[in-house]
Amino acid sequence: MKIKKILVSQPQPTSAKSPYFEIASKFDVEITFRPMIKVEPLTVKEFRQSKINLSDFTAVIFTARTAVDNFFRMCEESRVNVPDTMRYFCTTEQIALYLQKYIVYRKRKIAYGLSGHLDDPQFLAAIQKNNKEKFLMPVSDIMPERMQALAALKIDLTPAMMYRTVSNDFRPDEDFDYDLILFFSPAGIDSLLKNFPDFNKDGKQKAAIGTFGAPTAQAVKEAGLRLDIEAPSKENPSMTSALDAFLTKNKD
Repeated sequence: MKIKKILVSQPQPTSAKSPYFEIASKFDVEITFRPMIKVEPLTVKEFRQSKINLSDFTAVIFTARTAVDNFFRMCEESRVNVPDTMRYFCTTEQIALYLQKYIVYRKRKIAYGLSGHLDDPQFLAAIQKNNKEKFLMPVSDIMPERMQALAALKIDLTPAMMYRTVSNDFRPDEDFDYDLILFFSPAGIDSLLKNFPDFNKDGKQKAAIGTFGAPTAQAVKEAGLRLDIEAPSKENPSMTSALDAFLTKNKD
């Protein structure tokens, strides 16, 4: 399988040291970054239909920087003042540091996990330690993976939809001649099939597919598509390591 052009369905990394750039140089491949989906914020009117009162909560759980942005946006547009006593629980340190865009960073009221997953032991331990709080969790219309880990803690938790994911449509004249496409959410698969309904015409798949996360891999299989790269795995915990292994195996 000859791979020369790769589409990564995420925004381009801001760091020049991204493993993707190293892979492009190592294997002499062209890597394009273009999200297959985009975020559409809910309006205050739409959010109010959920009957959730933002002032009722004493802690917030964040799984993405998009969730951070939409939480503080919704509070501002709803004219809700976020108290200094609010506690924040983030699935990664990067998300925790991103909070500095909106608040003064104080470690005593901000905790984070190491793996980026909701079942991360450090993340869960921090929440368990503060299990008397009333938790709000800003989410999109696609719920995060591993929610059962939070349910097992039996905490007072309210998921609040504040934004939705929609297809990031391609222009009719836009080239789509990739040999491999990497996906990070089931919504990305939906967008692919919406934009390119002939992608798997007559069972002849037009490009190899790689996924990160079990739900995305399942979406590929349910769509009747061939899955060529699946991460994370024991051997390849990241998408870039899985991509490196795949390209090494398929070298000319």
